[in-house]
Amino acid sequence: MSSSRRQFIKLLSGLGAAVGSANILNAQNKAAEAPAPAAGSIYMGDFAAPKLSTIKVAIIGCGARASLHCRTLASYQGTEIVGVCDIYPDLVEKRLELIKKSAKDDSRHSNIKVYHGDKHAYKKMLAETKPDLVYIITPWQWHAPMAIDAMNAGAHACVEVPLCTTIEEAWRIIDTSEKTQRHCMMLENCNYGREELMYLNLCRQGVLGQLLHGEAAYIHDLRHQMASIDRGRGTGFWRTPEWASKSGNLYPTHGLGPVAQYMNLARGEDNFRRLVSYSSPGLNHELYVKERFPAESKLNQIDFTPSGDINTSIIKTELGRTVMVQWDESSPRPYSRHNLIQGTRGTAAGYPSRIALDYGEGEGLAEKIFNMLPKKRNRTNFHSWCTDINAFYEVYDHPLYKRTLHHAKEMGGHGGMDAIMNFRVVECLLNGEPLDQNVYEGCYWSAVAPLSIKSVKEDGMPQDFPDFTRGRWKETKPLGIVS
Repeated sequence: MSSSRRQFIKLLSGLGAAVGSANILNAQNKAAEAPAPAAGSIYMGDFAAPKLSTIKVAIIGCGARASLHCRTLASYQGTEIVGVCDIYPDLVEKRLELIKKSAKDDSRHSNIKVYHGDKHAYKKMLAETKPDLVYIITPWQWHAPMAIDAMNAGAHACVEVPLCTTIEEAWRIIDTSEKTQRHCMMLENCNYGREELMYLNLCRQGVLGQLLHGEAAYIHDLRHQMASIDRGRGTGFWRTPEWASKSGNLYPTHGLGPVAQYMNLARGEDNFRRLVSYSSPGLNHELYVKERFPAESKLNQIDFTPSGDINTSIIKTELGRTVMVQWDESSPRPYSRHNLIQGTRGTAAGYPSRIALDYGEGEGLAEKIFNMLPKKRNRTNFHSWCTDINAFYEVYDHPLYKRTLHHAKEMGGHGGMDAIMNFRVVECLLNGEPLDQNVYEGCYWSAVAPLSIKSVKEDGMPQDFPDFTRGRWKETKPLGIVS
């Protein structure tokens, strides 16, 4: 080897070491810049609350999303629904009927107190019913304040996505959780899909090798929800102003949650570091309104100019891995969450489910799986996808999914993922175990929204993630394969 080549390699090695040192220093700086925790606070990364023999549950928000939560929570042994609250009394009555039907006249849910008519009626419910667990199923802007009020009232909080809408809200949630020693879990149901659970198992078993890259998305045409504007209530009534006024990834967690747990982000191995983001022009909402709604519709008074139809963000982790996160709720295209995880030994992806692996003849369990497939071909040809996903389910189906399969089919909810998620919340609280998603994960995943909005405003300038764990993510155990 020539001396010039040796010098060049030495230079590259030095640059690599410098980049690694810079990343460590960057993480230390972010931890140092975090606000100091309140006196008496404890780290919630692997927190396990004392066992509960009966979980007293209160529900805030009785819209469409509350239907599944009411049915499942009423059906579990070990729960007692003590309060239900919404602005609209008719929605409260609908959910009460559903709870009674799901409970099959179980006396545990015979003394439910109802609250409605006032945006702050939930505070009275917290004070009077003294719940152990509060489900928050309301518009985005209420998630953080209601979660904080619930924890301060002594209850664990389970919050629909996103957990918060600003970085400031994230810190307030974390500080309250650490001070009160109450769980605050974002209800990211997509982490409990069958495909997502199996891919987590593949990652934990090392089938994909060392993880390098992930792709996550929420691509779902929801323009029809804008009709709620003229009705004066409904999801689109509060969601449409969000679409119209902001450009960024407004709803990142459905795709990101599973990928983040594949990679152990904020859990011992790696963490979120930095994000860059760009949005396309926002044209689809205005076009949809002009073509589908009459001139007198209130939608024609909304200015959609500030919006962006599709947002693409790139996350860089502390280890240098990358995650692409996309959001699009207005384009005429099929639903997708991407759900791609790529490693040194192969790639697993969703929509449609498919896997490609690089294993030699007779090498490893993955090769044995390929040999089970019906087609006689080179089973390890990673230049083409294996779409016979059932062969992988036979070997790598997550044990939690197999254990709860009957319950998931009976209750439903996005293919059963909602039912499995709620089952795990109740199971963990009854057993005194850590929840599958901690408060820091919910804040990291939700923080993509405000960081992407800021990056788009600054023409793609990088935005650093705060270290919500104050440097303690390295102590947090990776999410195990729960049996």
